[in-house]
Amino acid sequence: MAARVIATCSGRSSLIWRRSRWIKWWSVTFTARAVTPKAACPDCGTVSDRVHGSYRRRLTDLAVAGRKAVINLLVRRFACSAAGCSRRTFVEQIDGLTERFARRTPALRRTLERVALALAGRPAARMAAHLAIPVSANSLIRLLRKLPDRQPAAAPRVMGLDDFAFKKGHVYGTIILDIETGERVDVLSDRTSETLTTWLRDHPGAQIVCRDRASAYAEAVRTVCPDATQVADRFHLWKNLCEAVEKCVAQHRTCLTEPTKDTTAGTIVMETGTAVDEGSSPRAPGAGAAAPSGRASP
Repeated sequence: MAARVIATCSGRSSLIWRRSRWIKWWSVTFTARAVTPKAACPDCGTVSDRVHGSYRRRLTDLAVAGRKAVINLLVRRFACSAAGCSRRTFVEQIDGLTERFARRTPALRRTLERVALALAGRPAARMAAHLAIPVSANSLIRLLRKLPDRQPAAAPRVMGLDDFAFKKGHVYGTIILDIETGERVDVLSDRTSETLTTWLRDHPGAQIVCRDRASAYAEAVRTVCPDATQVADRFHLWKNLCEAVEKCVAQHRTCLTEPTKDTTAGTIVMETGTAVDEGSSPRAPGAGAAAPSGRASP
């Protein structure tokens, strides 16, 4: 029953789903084989129907009903009939289900890539376990390293610059972000003005540059993008404000007086000489006692 449901939902008409069985309470295995009589050679493209042999592949797919799904797939090895082709035999590939040398389906691989991009490492492995996809943190990191690097043709309109540590205290790099989308644009090997200048010349188009207080970044932006507006990021705005407030308070420290505490009477003596009970606030000058309730006498 489960095999018929999977075959209907998957839309893979090139497969025959034979049966399904529960191996453990957390896993279900589906057995299938291909029904196409021919396959094309991946090198020369020649279609062959000469079956050289067959073997079984175990593929992990997306979870089914909260359980790990394994596809036990019978695949055939064909002999290439082209005389000039260097590949004598090849294995058939099922579109949307198999990839060369892969033990996961393309759908599962894409899901793991999204989880790894969002969380990375151990947090991504814990999330995958909740999705009934057991995988290690190292495997997720390897998936990330296999992703192709996107090379932007131009700089983003609103560009963010910041440094980070490859090795804290020794080696630092520069990360370039698209502030409007929040995506990483590129990573530079150091945080020098020369490296950023070269990158900006190869990727024009920045109109607003959000950066920290590093003079190297400011010099590179002024050299290549003199018309671009340079602004400080939120963290350094708060840092600048805090430093300005501390400097202002330090300059006027003599204007501030600290209250003295009379330990014998349990009161705090203010500068005006007014005694205030400890734990209460001082009264305003001229404030008298509260008037008793009721009508006042004439």
